[in-house]
Amino acid sequence: MQQRCLGVLCLLHLLLLRSCAGKVPVIIVFGDSTVDSGNNNFINTVVKSNYAPYGRDFDGGKATGRFSNGRLATDFISQAFNLSPTVPPYLDPSYAIKDFAHAVCFASAASGYDYATSNVASAIPLWKQLEYFKDYIGKLRSYQGEAKATETIREGLYIISMGTNDFLENYYAVPGRSSTFTVDEYQNFLIGIAGRFVEEIYALGARKIDLTGLPPMGCLPLERSINFPPSLSDECKQDYNRVARDFNSKLNILMDKLDKEKPDISLVYSNIYDFFDAVLKSPSSYGFEVAEVGCCGASGRLEMGYFCKFPLTCKDASKYVFWDSMHPTQKMNKLIADYIVNTTLARFM
Repeated sequence: MQQRCLGVLCLLHLLLLRSCAGKVPVIIVFGDSTVDSGNNNFINTVVKSNYAPYGRDFDGGKATGRFSNGRLATDFISQAFNLSPTVPPYLDPSYAIKDFAHAVCFASAASGYDYATSNVASAIPLWKQLEYFKDYIGKLRSYQGEAKATETIREGLYIISMGTNDFLENYYAVPGRSSTFTVDEYQNFLIGIAGRFVEEIYALGARKIDLTGLPPMGCLPLERSINFPPSLSDECKQDYNRVARDFNSKLNILMDKLDKEKPDISLVYSNIYDFFDAVLKSPSSYGFEVAEVGCCGASGRLEMGYFCKFPLTCKDASKYVFWDSMHPTQKMNKLIADYIVNTTLARFM
C-alpha cells in the first residue's frame, strides 16, 4: 500500500514538473514599430512617437514611444502570461535588469529583416537587436545566476514581428533592392535573414519562438491613400496584399524546415493576416466603426509620427481599427493579442 502511494506521489511529482516546465518566465521581443515599446526614444532617428497625441490612452496618458494611442499587442501578450502588463524597452535607462527579467523589448520602429531597411530612417537593425540580446543575457546571468538565467532563456517566449517596412519603406519606396531583386527574390532574401536570425537566437538558448506574419499591408490607410487610379483610392492595394500572403507562405515553409532540423525547438507562426483581414472586411462585427482611415490627424490617411500632432485627431480611438496611417489602435492591438494567445501561443500557456 505504501509503495503504491509512493508511486502515485512520484507520478504527481512528474506531472507537476512537466506543468511547470511549460510556463513562460519572460517575453523577449524583436521587431519594428508594431512592437517597439520605446527604444527609438533613445537613438538618433526621426521615427519617434514620444509626444502627444500618441499614448493618450496609455496609463497616465503618457506618450511612451509606442506607435499607438495605448498599449501594443506584445504588452497584452505579456499580461496574458501573467508577466509584466507592459514590455519595457531595453534602451530605457529608467528600467533595470530586474524589470527585463520578466519582459524586454529590443525592437525599433522603421526596422526590418533587411539591414538596408533600418538604414532608411536610422533605426536599430536586426543584427544590433541581436547584440543587445547578447548583452542582456550577460546581465541576466549576473542577476539570476548561471543556472537560473539559462532556464529563463530556454523557457522564455521570443516574439519576432517585422517585414512590412522591408516592402513599404524600402523595396517599393527607395531605389536599390528593387533594381537588384524581383519581388519573389526579395522575399527569399528576407526569409534567408529570418532563418539565420532564428538559428542565432537558438544557438544562444532560445527554444520557444513565434514568427509573426505580415498583415494585409495593402489595406493600411497610407497605402489606400496612394493607390492608383484615384477613383479606387479607398480600395486596398491588392498587389501588396498578395506579396504579404506569399511572404507568409514562405515563412511557414521556413518553420517546417527548422522544425525538422531542430527537434527540440518550438517554432510557431502567428497568422495575423487572416484575422486582420476579417476585421477590415467587417469592422462592426468587432466593435469598430472606421477601418479605412486612422484616428490621428486631420485626414487619417497620411498622418503618422510628427504629423499626428494635428488638432483634429478623433475623440474616441476605440471606434477605429487604425490609430495613424499605419499602426493599430490599442483596441485592435488587444484583439490581435487575444487572437494570437488563444491560437498560436496557447501551447505555451
